[in-house]
Amino acid sequence: MSETRILLVDDEEELRRSTAQALELSGFDVETFASADQVLELIGYSFSGVVVSDIRMPGMDGMTLLQKIREIDAEVPVILVTGHGDVQLAVKAMREGAYDFLEKPFTTQHLAGIVRRAMDRRSLVLENRRLRAVAGKRDDIEARLPGRTQVMVDLRYRLRAIGATDADTLIIGETGAGKEVVARAVHDISARANRPFIAINCAALPETLIESELFGHEAGAFPGAIRSRYGKFEHGRGGTILLDEIGSMPVDLQAKFLRVLQERVITRLGSNETVELDVRFLATSKVDLEAEVAAGRFRADLFYRLNVATLHVPSLSQRRADIPLLFLQLVREASARYGRDDISVPPAVTSDIAHRNWPGNVRELRNAADRLVLGLDLRPGDGADGADRETTRLADKVAAFERGVIESALSAHGGRLRPVYESLSISRKTLYEKMQKYDLDRKILAGEALEDQENRPRT
Repeated sequence: MSETRILLVDDEEELRRSTAQALELSGFDVETFASADQVLELIGYSFSGVVVSDIRMPGMDGMTLLQKIREIDAEVPVILVTGHGDVQLAVKAMREGAYDFLEKPFTTQHLAGIVRRAMDRRSLVLENRRLRAVAGKRDDIEARLPGRTQVMVDLRYRLRAIGATDADTLIIGETGAGKEVVARAVHDISARANRPFIAINCAALPETLIESELFGHEAGAFPGAIRSRYGKFEHGRGGTILLDEIGSMPVDLQAKFLRVLQERVITRLGSNETVELDVRFLATSKVDLEAEVAAGRFRADLFYRLNVATLHVPSLSQRRADIPLLFLQLVREASARYGRDDISVPPAVTSDIAHRNWPGNVRELRNAADRLVLGLDLRPGDGADGADRETTRLADKVAAFERGVIESALSAHGGRLRPVYESLSISRKTLYEKMQKYDLDRKILAGEALEDQENRPRT
């Protein structure tokens, strides 16, 4: 299979087949899908193709597919097709990030021309990313897992090292910290990047169907099993399988999964034949699995088998210095997602955001960014812990405001110090002193000051 390809989604079999054949005759490599769900398993930062999807389909429609693809990588070209001549829908699709829009009936030449331009654009995006990485610039991993605190630097270093291998990996972190983002990043930098990424929520699988869902079954294996069916494990062959919240997996199923990990084979329900399985397993957990082992709720042998390579995703409380920068990035992403103009975040709001507790971590912070962009009146003090942090002294209020102004300026200028002190009309020395006073990230102070010095005009 070539690296650049078209993923074609249409619930009408005849139209799907004829469109695929016409595109293949134009020289394209086409994969067809009757529904949108399977397409998401093939999308990642390294995906080098184009998605062509009908808009109106049962289940996940084309607009929802567009939104979910943009959440994974906003620069994947998505071409939407409709037979309903809905101009308003076309405008909405383009506003929400569709590469182009086609109305049925269309000529193959027209579609092929759009696809070629979309592929050229995608190739350029991927080449720019590669060149930025080679040049030591901010790469995809840093864009997806931003932060200058040491815990985030360490996470990205370990992620790159582990991602390049084929090792099964355990990802530990609190709710909302970004465990699935880390898992997708591991997949996208691996040799399996162009193969499926299958996410399985162990806590959501119905107990009566869990084995059938994972291992598949033969016809007649149980009442209602009319025909044979691939399970999730088999469907992910060649790719990566994420077992989300593996601590929720029933103990009796853990023994069967341990065999899969060790032998890389599965047996469908109702069959005696083994099926070889070429997959990489990633597992996430928000609970301490060692404590679960001690309590007898998780198998020790499975824990030690998974714990060969481990990634710890820090909570926001462990990386407070990153919160202002991260919040501003989430605001920009929300503005793009909702089709709004970029907004300027008031320094008082940034300061307030930086000092809140965020038990929901990045997920909760993203919701706050969405509320701000949508104009839902996010003010200093809003939130679960706002009432506990009332500041009555004027000096405290002034200090909080000053800290927020400096944090916003640092974030806006990417940590470069010269434009910060020039925009605030203070001296370099004063900026240093205030960064020390408010315990702003010392590594930004050291590293970016050197960059600022290197960028000075030489006389």
